[in-house]
Order: sequence, then structure tokens, then C-alpha cells
Amino acid sequence: MAKLTKITTQKKNKGRYNIFLDHGQGEAYGFSVSEEILIQYRLQKNMELDESTIQAMIQTDTIHKSYTLAINYLSYRMRSEKEIRNYLDEKEVDEEHIDEIVSRLYKEKLLDDQEFANSLVRTRVLTSSKGPLLVKKELIEKGVQASQADAALEHYPFDEQYNKAMKFAEKKLKSDKKKSARQQIQNVQQTLMQKGFSGDVVKEVLSDLPEEESADEQWEAVVYQGEKLLRKYGNKTEGYELKQKIKTGLYRKGFSFDLIERFLDEYVEE
Repeated sequence: MAKLTKITTQKKNKGRYNIFLDHGQGEAYGFSVSEEILIQYRLQKNMELDESTIQAMIQTDTIHKSYTLAINYLSYRMRSEKEIRNYLDEKEVDEEHIDEIVSRLYKEKLLDDQEFANSLVRTRVLTSSKGPLLVKKELIEKGVQASQADAALEHYPFDEQYNKAMKFAEKKLKSDKKKSARQQIQNVQQTLMQKGFSGDVVKEVLSDLPEEESADEQWEAVVYQGEKLLRKYGNKTEGYELKQKIKTGLYRKGFSFDLIERFLDEYVEE
């Protein structure tokens, strides 16, 4: 048995208390506890404590400190269960303590993977460029079940997906003015797929894009790309071979045979 001889408040943390004990050899520091543990065990001077009670208090306090870490981590934003577990593991919290803390957080409704998923989807819709497939991937990586992720994606309706995808498509078209119409469409499709938009959304956006560019715009594009090929091959070859290299290069870039032949006639000497 040990006698509790003194309780003092820690200078740097007013919410924690130092407990001093006498095991028969004089007063000495025993351990520290939070105010919650102090009240729970009704600690007071001259109280007799056996070793099992002391160890129980220390363990309870250790769990409480880890719980406080989790609460602080949650204070910045909602977290998934996996994020909480990973965080506590990084803080070297015992696995059994992590299980207890996670269980308590669920009971106190401070942890809810479905609500976390719902919140993340709503945030991504408002603030990010991600399509729903990338958002779902992010949720899965954060430990959310696939069924929960699918349910959360109801907060990312088709019209929101379409509007976001269309803005990207229009922006991409403007940046690709010097490319063939076919290549512009291919680039739009590839970009939207990479950003996580579904095939249905991509198909809808592509069907609603403006009609092909005017003949003048396509001619400007073929001249731009053709001159680049001329600079690339002009000093290495000439005549028929040069024309074939340019023809092949422009065809690969998606230009029509009529435009290619016109460019060769006007810009490449025999």
C-alpha cells in the first residue's frame, strides 16, 4: 500500500496533476493524472492506494491522453476511422487502447465514416477539380467502404459533374487551338477521363461541344503544325521524302488529307 501525501498542479499544464506517494520510505513523486482521473478516483491527501489501483489509474490516464490526442486531431476537420487509427499508431498508442478510443469516439458520435464520406464529397464538389471516380478513389484510400463511398457520391449529382466537366472541356479546347479538331476532341476526352469523370458524363459533354472549327481556324492549325515539321525535317531531307514525312506527321495529328495536300502544295517545294 502507498499513502497519497500531496497533489500539485503542473506548472505548464493546469489540467494535469502530480501525485506524490509514500511507500514507507518517505514522500516521492508517483505519477501524474488528468483532472478527469482525479475526480473519477476521488483522489485526496492521506488516501491509501494499493498497487493495482495505481496501475489502473495510470492506464486510464494513458488512454485519456491518447483520447485527447484523437480529439485534437478531429478538431481540424472530420476524419475517417482509418485516419484516426493511423494517427494514433504513429503516436505509438497501444493497439488495444486504439480500439477502446475508436469505440468511444463512435459512441460519442465523433466518428462516422458515412458522414465523413458525405462531407468530403460535398467539399470536393465545391473546391476541387476531381470527377466522382477520383473522389471515390480518395475515399477508399481513406478507409471508407465502397458501399459508403457510393452512397456519398449521391451528393455529386450528374448535373454538377456535367457542368464541371464542360468547363474543363471548354478550357482545354481554347488551349489546343493550334491542333486538329480530331486531336482536340481526343485531348478533351483523355483529360476528362483522367480527372475521374464517368464515360456517360464524358460522352454527354463531347456531344454538346461546339461544332468543328471554321475552315480558316483549321487551316491556321495545319500551317502551324506543318511549319513545325518543316523546321524539324527541312535540313535533313527534301523533295518526295520530305513531303512524306510531313504528310505522315500531319496525319498522325488528326488533319484531313485535303488540308495536308493543300499545305504541301503551298509550303513544300518539289
